[in-house]
Amino acid sequence: MVSEQEIYSWTSRNRSMIADVLASLDNADWDAPTLCSGWTVHHMAAHLVQPMLVSFPRFFLAAMRYRGNTDRTVDHFTRRLARRPPPQLIALLREHAADKVSPARIGPMGPFAETCIHLRDMARPLGLAVDVPIEHWRTLLDYLVSPEATPALCPADRLRGITMAATDTDWVSGSGPEVHGTIEALAMAAAGRLAAVADLRGPGLHPLASRLAGHTDLPR
Repeated sequence: MVSEQEIYSWTSRNRSMIADVLASLDNADWDAPTLCSGWTVHHMAAHLVQPMLVSFPRFFLAAMRYRGNTDRTVDHFTRRLARRPPPQLIALLREHAADKVSPARIGPMGPFAETCIHLRDMARPLGLAVDVPIEHWRTLLDYLVSPEATPALCPADRLRGITMAATDTDWVSGSGPEVHGTIEALAMAAAGRLAAVADLRGPGLHPLASRLAGHTDLPR
């Protein structure tokens, strides 16, 4: 069982790593699309600093304008923050890397999940191998397949009746037809990324792919 303090520590290290990755990119990379539809790398960098810069009361008031639609509210703040130049966003991510953010209902697992998933949302389209440690993916997948998982990250019916098995570590969960692949690909698929399906195999792949294809609007 990973402690809450360790989750905070991992999140901090991941933010610093992402800042290093962002600092290595050129202008074309910053304009490149990510796995989150409509968002470039620049948008994603802005989104990653949003939890530290936008307070809950401020977010709540904006959400009222969007009739409680969380995705639209997140997109609103992301696009506002993306007006800032890349060097400033990188500096903010470094400055706030150690901030302990614990959103309502999901707690510190939310920001931690974002550092894992959104890193690969950027890295996969850019063809970058950079990744978080396998232990981070194990911890995140343990959460995503649990009853405690927030539907915003993994709806309860997404993995129902499917066995998920990692080929690069000893992690397996579920029952029914198996889907196997790297633990990163399994976690990205569990988080709704259809692009990860190409890296998976097994008799459970068809129902999983069908469910992902039916939900193309990814949570932010």
